[in-house]
Amino acid sequence: MSEDELPEADRVPGAPHPRHASEVIGHAAAIESFLTAAHSGRLHHGWLITGPRGTGKATLAWALARWLLSEAPGSGLQLPPDDPVLRRIAALSEPRLSLIRRPVDEKTGRLRSEITVEEIRRLLSFFHMSAAEGGRRIAIIDAADDMNPSAANALLKILEEPPKGAVIFLISHQPARLLPTIRSRCRELRLSPLSTAEIGHILAGLDAPGDPDKLAALSGGSVGEALRLTGQDGIALYQRIVDLFEHPARMDRRKAAAIADLAAGRPGASGDPFDLTMTLLDRFLSRAAIAGLLGPPLPEAAEGEAEVLARMSPDDQSARIWATAQAELSARARTGRAVNLDPSALVLDMLIGLANQPAT
Repeated sequence: MSEDELPEADRVPGAPHPRHASEVIGHAAAIESFLTAAHSGRLHHGWLITGPRGTGKATLAWALARWLLSEAPGSGLQLPPDDPVLRRIAALSEPRLSLIRRPVDEKTGRLRSEITVEEIRRLLSFFHMSAAEGGRRIAIIDAADDMNPSAANALLKILEEPPKGAVIFLISHQPARLLPTIRSRCRELRLSPLSTAEIGHILAGLDAPGDPDKLAALSGGSVGEALRLTGQDGIALYQRIVDLFEHPARMDRRKAAAIADLAAGRPGASGDPFDLTMTLLDRFLSRAAIAGLLGPPLPEAAEGEAEVLARMSPDDQSARIWATAQAELSARARTGRAVNLDPSALVLDMLIGLANQPAT
């Protein structure tokens, strides 16, 4: 398998690798915080970039790395298009930067399930070997959540005694999973979900198919999630879920069974149909709860959604019912997957149960 064909653990299917992103959309506060620290001459050696999955954490880390390594960085993160650092980083040939991510198993050609201690030791060697060259050295760990205990302890030792000129960016979707001692030795840049306009702007730049407003409404401010929905035709599936609840008391059992059968499909390169179905049901119930408190959320994520949600959740009491149902559905999904229940039967039972909720 050639280098170009190797899977990349830190790339969202359907999107270019974050190192190729030409700009960072949103996150102005995080960028300003970092640049202020850099311009002060007291740049911390460890930066923990946190926030929901798919909101641009890796894109920001690569942009910050480019800015730090550029010979003539400006006041903002944007570099001149002819800056040689851009070309070297895009080709993963920048000698002053090391990327740590889940490695590929040479025997199977598949990604390993975790970042091992050997990867972190390689990082230590990188810092020591490049120390003689002077200047800044950057490491990006994506995602730090993937480190096994031995790798985490090895990284902790580096953070406790950081090499001169070293800056380490740790990308974390679930920072609570990291060692508290790792978190305490890093400055945190917490990213918030992207706005609908920002999601639409990014999707337009990627030429992603589908309605940007609907994708933004369903993605929870995550570009990665929006791309997953695009790759698995999630908008069409969500429309089927909304249509199913147009008249819950007279739910079309055949249509419910068709959705359940779809959820039982075999996982593929684009994702897991069961996980997609559960995610969209979760979003549907979340939006129903919001409708009872604030009115149907806008923009609509499906044709006729506002009318369906207004009927399902007209008041605070209905909102509480759907919020409780959402929590119970998530718990049942986790349990069902853990004990290997038939996905089709599980989803069908959930849909019928939701149709029988008092709020409907």
